[in-house]
This record gives sequence, structure tokens and C-alpha cells, in this order.
Amino acid sequence: MEGLSGAGLLKATQTLSLTDVQGRSTAARWLKQGKLVAIPTETVYGLAASAANGDAVKGVFTAKGRPLDHPLILHVATVEQLDGWVAHISDQARTLMDAFWPGPLTLILPRHPEASDLITAGKDTIAVRMPADPLLREILSNCGPVVAPSANPHKKISPTSARQVLQGLDGRIDAVVDGGPCTLGLESTILDVCHQPPRILRAGPLFADQLSEVLGQTVLTPEQHSVSVAGNMPAHYQPNTPAQLMARATLVEALAQIEADQHRPVVLHYSAIDLAPDVIAKALPNQRRDYARQLYDAMAWADSQAGGEIWIERPPLAWLEVQDRLQRACYRE
Repeated sequence: MEGLSGAGLLKATQTLSLTDVQGRSTAARWLKQGKLVAIPTETVYGLAASAANGDAVKGVFTAKGRPLDHPLILHVATVEQLDGWVAHISDQARTLMDAFWPGPLTLILPRHPEASDLITAGKDTIAVRMPADPLLREILSNCGPVVAPSANPHKKISPTSARQVLQGLDGRIDAVVDGGPCTLGLESTILDVCHQPPRILRAGPLFADQLSEVLGQTVLTPEQHSVSVAGNMPAHYQPNTPAQLMARATLVEALAQIEADQHRPVVLHYSAIDLAPDVIAKALPNQRRDYARQLYDAMAWADSQAGGEIWIERPPLAWLEVQDRLQRACYRE
């Protein structure tokens, strides 16, 4: 990748503004030149590279420390930009695009024969989505399709602000486009429409009942699967501090049993819990979408508090997208 030294580090990562015309122009130009630029989406910040530049795409894997056998998601500004990447778009896929694009829906479609194996991990499908922000789509219109996995070191907490991107990747990428905090805060829903009936491969901001209503048929939500898609690893979205997911009763009991000389945990909770004055804690919203939007930011905050562990109160089991992220964040070998 242009700008990388032999050690794989840049001098510094520059910050551009999404709301500034010059910032968007610079971001598009640098992406066309093969540079790595973190971009804000409605879900999380993504580490973008021109999909047409193989060296730049490899740079994404290097900067993140991401294994090469993990497929990437192609981000486009228009459906027309899928030409040369997708073999064909079914009526079912077009119905979903009309209903949910631009937005937090990634579709698994048949790949075009010329689509890069580096992006698809050699699979016969490709993951594609159109982000919601019109200013970001302006950048993509000018630079062409990009790959954009979350802009964080592999398996670590996904960033929902430019500051968090810099905390994880400063010196490893060329720039971050600051678009403020992400409005949704969790990665997109991944839906496989090559499989019938369609199935959700990663839970996200769009739910099965919403997708089923538009399609007029049942959309499956497998609890576990072995399909290689973004985010489907047992350990993922993890803070550096060990984290435990606890039912409310278990958390309350554990807090009551903390000994005087025990290193205090940092607690993330959403229900009312009596806490000792010396316990560092943050209350998360008790509404599903608000909780999801604040989750990664709260985890990053908890990670910065130098606690012995992070104890997280388990939210309702019906919040599948949240449960998915928390289970992977708390997974231990």
C-alpha cells in the first residue's frame, strides 16, 4: 500500500471532515490512489479501500491483522456500481434493495466471474451493501466501490466514532473521515438471498419480521451457522479487558460478594441495580435500538477504566443482534 513503511506503519493518520467538501474530495482521491481511509457509516466506521485495487485491499487485511480467508463487504453508491461484481440480481434481491437501500442491509449475491477472490475469499458469492449517508455515497460515487470492514484491529471492539478509529489504527491507515457518532452503532444485517428461504447470517438493525413482511415469505434466523461471513467468529468485538455476560441475579450476587481487597470490576447494566460507591458503572438504555447504538461506545469506555474485569448485565434474549455481539465479546477460549 502506498505510504506504508517496511514495518507496516505510517507516520500519522490524518483526519478529514465528512461535512467539508474538500475533505470528501480528498477522501475520494486518496481511495482512488490506493490509500486506506476509514469512513463513517450509519452502522460502524469502516476501513475503506478501493475494491478495484488489489494492493489496497491487501492493505486492509494488513492494517487490521485480519486473516485473508475472511470475505469482505463491497460498499457502493448506486446499484449500477454492482456491475462487474455481481453476476445477476434476482427479483427478490431487487425488492429488498428497493425497500432497504440505502441502509443497514448487506445482501449475499452470486459473484461475477471477474470479482476478486481476495474480496470474496474464493467463494461463489459476494456481500454487498449501500450505506445510508448521502455524503458518504458522494465519496463512493467519485472513487468507485470500496471494501470496508470495521475500522478496528481484528476481533476488537468496532468503532462508532473517529476517535475510536484512531485509538485502534492510528499510524496504520492514511486517514479517517470524521462524520460524528454512528447513528445505529451495530454492523449491518447480513441476508443470504442465494439460499431459499432467505436466511440472516448476521443479526443487525433490520430484523427478520421486517424482511419477511417485504418479501412476503419467512426469513430464517439460524442461531448458529458455519457460513463464512463478516463477524462470524466465536471471539469478536472484544475489549482488551476480560468481559463476562451475567444474568441480573448473578450480577447482583457477584457484586455482593466482592471482597475488600478484590480488584473492582467495571459494570455495564441496563436495569436498576444498587452499586457500592467504589464500583465504576455505566447504565445503558433499556430500549433495544438505543442500547444497540450505545453498546460499543460503552464497551470502549469500560475498557478504558482499568478494571479487573468488565461485568455486563445480560439484556433480553429477544435482542438477537445485541446478544450476538455480547456473546462474542465475552467469549474465551
